[in-house]
Amino acid sequence: MSVFVFGAGYSGKAFGRQAPEGVVVHGTTRSAEKAEALRQAGIAPLIVDGALDAAAIEVLKDATHLLVSAAPGDEGDPLLAMAGAIVPSSIPRLEWIGYLSTVGVYGDHAGAWVDETAECRPTSRRSTLRVAAERQWLDLGDKAGIPTAILRLSGIYGPGRNALVNLQNGTAKRLVKPGQVFNRIHVEDIAGAAWHLLGKRKGGVFNVTDDLPAPPQDVVSYAAELMGIAPPAEIAFETAQLSPMARSFYGENKRVSNAAIKAEGYAFRFPDYRIALNALWRDGTWKGEGGDERSAMREG
Repeated sequence: MSVFVFGAGYSGKAFGRQAPEGVVVHGTTRSAEKAEALRQAGIAPLIVDGALDAAAIEVLKDATHLLVSAAPGDEGDPLLAMAGAIVPSSIPRLEWIGYLSTVGVYGDHAGAWVDETAECRPTSRRSTLRVAAERQWLDLGDKAGIPTAILRLSGIYGPGRNALVNLQNGTAKRLVKPGQVFNRIHVEDIAGAAWHLLGKRKGGVFNVTDDLPAPPQDVVSYAAELMGIAPPAEIAFETAQLSPMARSFYGENKRVSNAAIKAEGYAFRFPDYRIALNALWRDGTWKGEGGDERSAMREG
C-alpha cells in the first residue's frame, strides 16, 4: 500500500501518524521548512509549489490510495489542475480516492439538522469552490471506477488548536448570538474516519463531525472550567470586533448529522468537545501544534 496525501497540513499529519505499520505515506508540502514536521508524522515529504515535479509524479503514479486535503482555487482542484491526465488514468494501482471537504457546502439551515442528502446552498465563495471540487472528484472516480469518498469536515480542533490554547494566549471570546451553534471535529477523528473508509474502499459522501453541535461560548466556558480560571465576559455578537472570515461563519447555522459514517462502522474517539478537551488537558497535549485563523476556523 502506498498512500499519496496532497496537501499534508494539520489533518494530513494526523493521518500520517495513524498509518498502520508497513504502510508508506507520501505527503506534499509547499516549503522545505515544513518537510521535517511531515517526517515526524511518519510522512515522506514531497515539496510541491505550483507544479508537480518528476519525483512527485513518479510517487503519484505508484499510489494505491489518494487523499486530497488542499483547498480549491478559482481554477478548481489544485491537484487536478496540476496533474491533468495523470489522475487517475496513469495510476494503474489506484484503488481509492478520499477528498477532504467541508460542511460549509450546506450553507445556512437556520439551526436545523442536515445530513448528506441535504441541499448544498453555499453562501461563501470558498464553499462554492468546494462544491465544484467535490463534483470534480466524484465524476472522475465514477468514470474511472474508483471508489471516491468525500469527507465533509466541520470545525477542526485538536492539539494546538482549541479553546484551551485560546484562553492561554488571550484570544478566546465568548460571543453570544442567540440560537447559534457550530459543529466540530477532533483532528484525530478526521484521520480515523479517513483510514476507516480507505480500509473498506468505501466511496460516497460522509459528514465527519462529532455528536454535539453547541454554542461556541459553551466550549470556552468549559475550557476555562478545566483550567480553573474565570471565562472571558460574554460579548453580544452584534458588537463584536471580528475579521470578515470569522464573521462569515456566524452567517451559517446548522446541526450536522454523523449518522452515515457511524452506519459504516466508524466509532468516534472524541464524540463531543467535553471528552476531547478533558483528554487534551489531562494528557498535556493541548498546546501541541498551532495554526492560523484561516486553517483553525474552518466553517462549521
